[in-house]
Amino acid sequence: MRRASYLIIAFLALVPADPVRSAAAEAPFDPGLMRLAEVLGSLHFLRNLCGETGNRWREQMEKLLEAEKPEPERRAQFIASFNRGYRSFEGTYTGCTASATEAIGRYVKEGEKLSREITTRFGN
Repeated sequence: MRRASYLIIAFLALVPADPVRSAAAEAPFDPGLMRLAEVLGSLHFLRNLCGETGNRWREQMEKLLEAEKPEPERRAQFIASFNRGYRSFEGTYTGCTASATEAIGRYVKEGEKLSREITTRFGN
């Protein structure tokens, strides 16, 4: 019995307490960046719905992708987040309303806040 206890202790000493994460593991700032991509998609739809012409918000998304240089799987996640934001309002609004204008203001503030927090916390 005593020998079995020593073997168990020796085995546990060889097993790392905190396994090494794989290279594909999520970075601590990824949830914020994915939410930012979703916000950009929402703004792309809403701002164009309410009279803005152009691709300002899509271009901001492209700049985010250029800055991150994500691997294909992660890039697909960014694009899916952007599209989710776009589609979430595409099915709701067919014209610019007071509610859509209010949503624009909220999303602009949230995007600014996310950008500031991510930069402050993880920027160099």
